[in-house]
Amino acid sequence: MAFPEDVLTEDEHVVLHLHPHWKALIRPILVLALTVAAVVAGWILLPDGDGGAIALYILAGLGLVLVLWLGLWPFLVWRTTHYLFTNERVLLQEGVLSRNRRDLPLTRINDHAMHQRFVERMLGCGTLTIESAGERGQSVLPDVPHVDRVQTKLYELVEAHHDKHSLGDGEMREMLADMADGKPLRDPS
Repeated sequence: MAFPEDVLTEDEHVVLHLHPHWKALIRPILVLALTVAAVVAGWILLPDGDGGAIALYILAGLGLVLVLWLGLWPFLVWRTTHYLFTNERVLLQEGVLSRNRRDLPLTRINDHAMHQRFVERMLGCGTLTIESAGERGQSVLPDVPHVDRVQTKLYELVEAHHDKHSLGDGEMREMLADMADGKPLRDPS
């Protein structure tokens, strides 16, 4: 499921669009493989006749419930979780049946940190924590792929956004000189 482009503003463009790391899919794949193996084993090993057929139907029904609950549902959660980094903000969206979205404007991001356990370092993922000004404070993004590169990119985005929307020393000196000369202020952008 692609992230809808209509949530972006006119001058906004996507820099990174991520889903959680693929390690979130290990359990659903294992559940699917083990369930198929159990149903095939039941089909082969259960005796012929009504009793064996009923047991096979029960086994297949339980397998279907397990695959839907522990296989398909985590896959859908993974697929509908988006970490979107743009030149204006960070959008966090999740939800299969209902949807939760949080926008973190780059101007409000105060701090960001990453954490990787040993296994996550081996797999190339980790947790990114973004602290922003406001009542909600921290946003924790678990299982971010290439979290070290993502954190560096976020730093670059915040700095570029800050530089774009603030006056440089030369512009400030020019404005002060114009004010001293009695010239009207002009918009620096």
